[in-house]
Amino acid sequence: MLVEREEPLSALFLALDEARKGQGRVALVMGEAGIGKSSVLREFVSSAQKDSSVHCGACEAFFTARALGPLHDVAHGLGPHVAELLRRSAPPEQLFPAVLASLQGNPRTSVLVFEDMHWADKASLDLVRYLGRRAGMLRLLMILTFRFEEVGPDHPLAQVIGDLPSRTVERVRLQPLSPQGVATLARLAGRVEPDLHRLTAGNPFFVTEILASDEPLTKGIPPSIRDAVWSRLSRLDEEDREALEALSVEPAGIEPWLAEALLGPDAEVLVDNCVERGLLVRDINGNLQFRHELARQSTLERVSAARRRKLHRQVLSALDEAAAESGEASLSRRVHHAAGAGEARRVLELAPQAAAHAASLGAHQQAASHLETALEYVDKAPQELAARLCEDWAYEAGIALQIDDLVIERRHRAVELWRQLGRLDKVGENLRWLARLHWYRGDSQEAGQYADEAIRVLESLPPGAELGIAYALRSQLHMLNDRFAEAVGWGNRAIDLAEAFNATETLAHALNTVATALLHSDQPGGCEMMERSLALALQHGHHEQAARAYTNYGEYAVLFKDFPLAERLLAEGIAYDTKHDLDAWTHYLVGRLAQLRLEQGRLRDAETIAAGVMKLERLTLIMQLPALLVLGRARTRLGESDAPLLLQQALRNALSTGEPQYIAPARLALVEAAWLSGDLVAAHEQLAQLAAIDLDAFDRWEFGELVVWWQRCHCEPPQFPVDRAAQPRLMELKGNPEGAADKWLGLGLPYEAALSLMRVEGDDAEVALSRAATILQELGATPALRLARRKAELLGVADRLPKVRRGPYASARAHPFGLTRRELEVLRLMAEGAGNREIAARLVRSPRTIEHHVSAVLTKLGAANRMEVMLRLRNEPWLLQEAEPGRSAKSGYRSSRKMGAGTEAPRPNPA
Repeated sequence: MLVEREEPLSALFLALDEARKGQGRVALVMGEAGIGKSSVLREFVSSAQKDSSVHCGACEAFFTARALGPLHDVAHGLGPHVAELLRRSAPPEQLFPAVLASLQGNPRTSVLVFEDMHWADKASLDLVRYLGRRAGMLRLLMILTFRFEEVGPDHPLAQVIGDLPSRTVERVRLQPLSPQGVATLARLAGRVEPDLHRLTAGNPFFVTEILASDEPLTKGIPPSIRDAVWSRLSRLDEEDREALEALSVEPAGIEPWLAEALLGPDAEVLVDNCVERGLLVRDINGNLQFRHELARQSTLERVSAARRRKLHRQVLSALDEAAAESGEASLSRRVHHAAGAGEARRVLELAPQAAAHAASLGAHQQAASHLETALEYVDKAPQELAARLCEDWAYEAGIALQIDDLVIERRHRAVELWRQLGRLDKVGENLRWLARLHWYRGDSQEAGQYADEAIRVLESLPPGAELGIAYALRSQLHMLNDRFAEAVGWGNRAIDLAEAFNATETLAHALNTVATALLHSDQPGGCEMMERSLALALQHGHHEQAARAYTNYGEYAVLFKDFPLAERLLAEGIAYDTKHDLDAWTHYLVGRLAQLRLEQGRLRDAETIAAGVMKLERLTLIMQLPALLVLGRARTRLGESDAPLLLQQALRNALSTGEPQYIAPARLALVEAAWLSGDLVAAHEQLAQLAAIDLDAFDRWEFGELVVWWQRCHCEPPQFPVDRAAQPRLMELKGNPEGAADKWLGLGLPYEAALSLMRVEGDDAEVALSRAATILQELGATPALRLARRKAELLGVADRLPKVRRGPYASARAHPFGLTRRELEVLRLMAEGAGNREIAARLVRSPRTIEHHVSAVLTKLGAANRMEVMLRLRNEPWLLQEAEPGRSAKSGYRSSRKMGAGTEAPRPNPA
C-alpha cells in the first residue's frame, strides 16, 4: 500500500493528460535512495498501461554503465527496426531518429520510463536530451528517476536536464513520510513503534524493512539499513538466503534463464518464495529485481570474496552461452562479471569490444571506463594489445573526460610499445595525437614539434591516409599561427593524400583549413574551396566538419562585410547545428548573427539576440564572447547605462584567451565607447595597447578600423602601412569621408557611414552632418547623434539638422529573421503546441492562410518541420520576442555586392 504519495501520482497523471493532447512532458521523479520512486512508478504504470504504451527500462550499477542500457530494455517494444539498429550498434544519428519515428508513429500515447538515471551512460543521456527536446511535439511522457543526492550541478544528468525546454519538464520530488504516514505503515503491520519515524527519518524503505523484520524496536536498533536487511535475511531458510545471495551478484534485472543458471533446477520454487516474501519483485518485462537496490547491495556484502568470484564466473558463463546462441548478452554485463571473477584473459578480450560498442553509440565516458578496467590487467596482455589499450583509452578519455597528464602519458607509452614492435605507422599516429593533445592544452610549440616528428616518421613509410591526417594537422597549426603560406602548402599535401585514399573527413577538414588561409591572405579560390568542404561534410554526414565550415565561412562573411553570404550561411548553419544538437556551434553562430545585425545598424535586433545568448546556461567563455561583445557594443551605441561594464567584462574574457582575434575587437569597442563619451585619454590608452599587438595578425578590415580610430581620436599614430586598410577605411584615411560613407552604405553598414560623414569638413559639412544625423536617428544611436549635433552647433548649423523625434521611431518594428507581426503570432502559438486548425480559430483566419504563415515561418527559420522550430526556440528564445523600434528588416542599407577578401580564423577544432 502506498502512503502519502497522492500528490506525486497526481502530478504524473496530469503530465500524462498533457502528453495525450500532443504536448509531451518529461517528468523527473527524484528523491533519496529508498524514498519509494519505484513503488510510485509501479502504481502509476499499472494504471497508465490500460490506455497507453508503456516501456520501462533502467540503468544499472555495473562497474561500467551499459551503453544505452535503458533503450536495450525497451527496444523490442519500440519495434523491430529499433531493435535491429540497436543490435547492429548503429550510430546515434541513425538510432535516435528511429526511436523518435517509432514514438511518433504510435497511435497511442507512449510512456517511456528510464529508472536510476544517476547511473546513466553518456549515450543514454544523449538519447534523453534528443527525445526530451522534442517531447513537446509528441504524445509522449518520458519519466526519469534518479537520486537527487547523487546528481550535483556538475553531474552529466543535471546538464542534460538544463538543456531541456523548461515548459515540458515536470519535477516530482518525493518527500520522506510524515510521522503520521510512518504510524500508518506500522499500524498496518500490526506494530506500535513510537520511535520509528525518528530513527528512520521517514524513509519508506528503512521503515518497511524494519517492520518486516518482525522484531520490536529497542535502543540497540541498527543504525544502517544493511543491518536491517541482514537481520531479515538471517530469518530465511538457508536455501532461500543462498538464492538471494547468488542473485545479488547481478545488478541488472535477472532474466528467468539466468536465475535458473545460478540456482539450478529449483530456481522457480526459490524465486517464488522470495517474491512471496517481498524480497524480490518481477518487473513489467517479467525479469526479477531486488525490491530495492540497497537491499541487493546489502545482501551482496554478506557473500564471501571467494564465493563472489565463483558466482561472477557462473553468470559470465551463462551470458557467454546466451551470446553464442542469440547475440543478446550485453558486453557491459560480461565485462562486469569477468572483472568480478578476476579473469584477466576475459577482461582483456571483452573490455575492448565493449568499449568499441559504447564509442559507436557516442558513450565515450563508458568506453574509457571499459578500457580502464582492461588496463588493470595490462601487464598480462600481449605487447600489441597493451599498446592498443593505451592509445584507445587515451582517445576515449580525451573525448569524455579531460586532457590531463595521464592521457598524454598513455600516448607516450603507446609510442614506446609500438617502437618496440617496429610499427612505425602506429608510432606516427600516436605522435600526431600527442600534437593534438598539446594543442588542446595550449602548448602550441610542443604541438608543432610532435606534428613534425609524426610527419618525419610517417614519411619514412609508403604514403597512406594516416600521413594525410598528419599533413592536415600540420596545416591547421600553421593556420592558427597566421602562417598562411605554410598552411596552404601542407594543406594541399593533405588534400592530395585524402583524395587518393578516399578519406572524406580528412579531405573536408583540410579543404576548410586551406580555404581559411586563402581567404585570410587575400588569395583567390578560398570561397570555392570552402563551399566544397561544406558540401563534402554534408554529403557524408561529418557533422563536426559541417559545423566547422559553417562557422569559419560564416564568420568570414560577417567580418569581411559580405552580408548576403553571411545571411545564407548563418541561417543554414544555425538550422543545421540545431537539428543535430550541436549546441556549442549553435551558440557561437548565433553570436555571429548578433554581430551581423550590429554591423547592419539593427541595434535593437543585435541587442535582443546577444542578450538571449547570454541568458543561456553553461556556455563556455569562447561560446559566449562574441555575444557579450556585441551586447556591449550595441548598448554603447544605444546609450544604455550598463554598456561600460559589459565591455570591460568582454575585455577581461578576451584577455584570458590570449588571442588577438578576441582581444583586438574588445579594445576597439572600448575605444569607440571612450570617443562617444568624450574621454580621449581612455581611448588613447586602449589604442596604445592595440599598437603593441602584432599588426600582421590583423585582417585588412580590423587593421583599417584601428588606424581610423587613431585618426578620429587625434592621436599621433605609429608608422602604419595604411594601404593595408580595406577600401572604405582607406578612403576616410586619405581625406575622402563622403566617398567612404557611400561605400559603407553600399555594403550595408549605415552606422559606419554616419561616423564617416561626421568627419566631413568645409562647405560640405552641413549636408554631411544632416545625412549623418538622419541615419543615426533612424538607428537609435543616441550617443553618436549627440556628437553630430554638438559638431553642428560648433559650425552654427544645428538648426538645419533633422528635428529630434519624440517617442517611438517611425520605422517599422523588425524581427531579426524578418518575421511579420502575423508570422510572429503564429510562431508563438506553434510554441504553445497549437496545430494549424487551432491557430486558425484563435487568430480568426482560414486554415489555408495559416498554412501559408506556417510555411513562411519554417522557411525564414530554416526549419524543415515544427519540431525543428521547437528546437530552435530552445537555443534562441529571443525568436519569440518582438524587436524594439529600430532599423527595419527591409532597410535599404543592405549590401548588394560580395567582398572577396580573407578571414580571421575562428580557431576551429581539429578533426
